[in-house]
Order: sequence, then structure tokens, then C-alpha cells
Amino acid sequence: MTRSLKKYFPVFTGPTLIAFTIAFLIPFVVGVYLSFNKFTAIDDAEWVGLKNYATAFSERSHFVEALTFTAMVTAVAIVTVNIGAFALAYMLTRKLRGTNVFRTVFFLPNLIGGLVLGYTWQTMLNAIINRFAEGSIQDDWRYGFAGLVMLTSWQMMGYMMIIYIAGLQNVPPELIEAAQIDGASKWQTMRSVTLPIMMPSITICTFLTLANTFKMYDQNLALTDGKPYKETQMAALNIFKRMFDIRNGEGTAQAMAVIFFIVVAVIAFIQLRVTRSKEVDQ
Repeated sequence: MTRSLKKYFPVFTGPTLIAFTIAFLIPFVVGVYLSFNKFTAIDDAEWVGLKNYATAFSERSHFVEALTFTAMVTAVAIVTVNIGAFALAYMLTRKLRGTNVFRTVFFLPNLIGGLVLGYTWQTMLNAIINRFAEGSIQDDWRYGFAGLVMLTSWQMMGYMMIIYIAGLQNVPPELIEAAQIDGASKWQTMRSVTLPIMMPSITICTFLTLANTFKMYDQNLALTDGKPYKETQMAALNIFKRMFDIRNGEGTAQAMAVIFFIVVAVIAFIQLRVTRSKEVDQ
């Protein structure tokens, strides 16, 4: 078996590795190189060193503010998405009638495009804001912040719910019964038995929420477009605007993209290490 695996390994992994190299690895390396250049196309790149990175962190780029706002939305979304998804998963594994229908309904928002979601939520939230405050979601960054968190939670909760359902179904019933026989309450059973065994699911859901929220672009564009005064501009939208709306902004935008990649990678790595350290062997 081992000899066969070694023999056919290139056949099965070769196409994937080639596609990964062409579609991701080479563009990434070229992108890092271009972040040190002033350019409008690859063939007219002019080396400028760290100038693009200095511009990226300058006040007029608003990149630091965008990263800060992105981190705020992500931090709140991780809590709301995962608590909501876990609550839904817990209820839908209690042998209620019609659970399959509810699972489908809760999962559907994940299938809707980000632009459609953004414009739909903008219409709904503007109607509510106009009713009580006579404005729009683009008039106050706090409205935009709340709107982005609600939209993200509504879209991602159903997907994370499916993962949590799988985790709950993986909890051995005999452990739950043993805890109940020992006199443990429902909360004590949840905290000491269910959650430790479900840590792999929590790790996956936390990582997916963090990564997807940090990279969010189309929902941000449709819901607030960074208004007012770029105060609700998340990092991906800020990079896009710098690339296509600012004259000679390509090099700076590329430097921002590299910084953004490093920030997301470091935060995701730390999150994975922290949550995996709490996982237990069954």
C-alpha cells in the first residue's frame, strides 16, 4: 500500500500543486516584489524600497483606521456568530420536530451573495433608522458598525451551526449520562463535558469567522461603502479603493495587501494555537 501511494502520489497531487503554484504562489511572490515598486503594470515597475510601506502607514491612507475598524467588527462578530450558532445547534439537536427544515432555513443566508445581502440590509436598516432617528446607516459610523456585525452574524451563523451540530453529535452519550448520574447540572455538564469535547469544532468555527470577517469586502461595499468619511471602511475595501481610486496608488495598495496578509496570518495562527491547546483527546 505504501509503495502504491508513493507511486501514484504525483498523479493525484500534481494537478493541485500546479494549480496552487500558478494561481496563488507565483502571484503572491510577484505581489510582494511589487510592494517595493512604483508601477502601473508589471513591466514598468520602478524600485522605491520601503516608500510604499511608509505611505501605507501615513495618516492620509486611512489604512491603520481601516485595520482598527476591521478588528473591532471581527472581535464582536466572533462572539455573536459563535454564540448564536452554538445556541441554534444545541436547540436543533434536542430531538425537536422539524429540525431538518430549521437547519435548511438557518443555512440559507450563507448561500446569498454579499452584495445582495449588503443592499438588502441597507434598505432594512435605513427604514428602521429613518423611523427613529431620521438618517441612514451611512450617517454615523456606529450605525455602520452595528449593521456590519448584524449582517455578518446573520450570514455566517447558519454555516457555523452545521459544524457545531456535527460537534454536538460527536459527544459520547455515556459521558453525559455519567455526569448526570454524578449529580452534575446541565451547565456543569456543558462546561466540563460537552465544551471540552467540542473544542475542535470551536477551533474551526472561530478560525472561519475570524478569517472571513477580516477579509470581508462586498458586504462592506454594499452596506456602507466606507461612509461617513471612510470611518466604516474595512481593510479590504480600503486596499481596493487605494488601488483603483487613487492616482499612482498601485504600489501602496500592494504594500497594504502584504501587511494585511501578515496581520491576518499572525492573528489566525495565534487563535489556532490558543484554541487547539484546549482540545482534549477522546
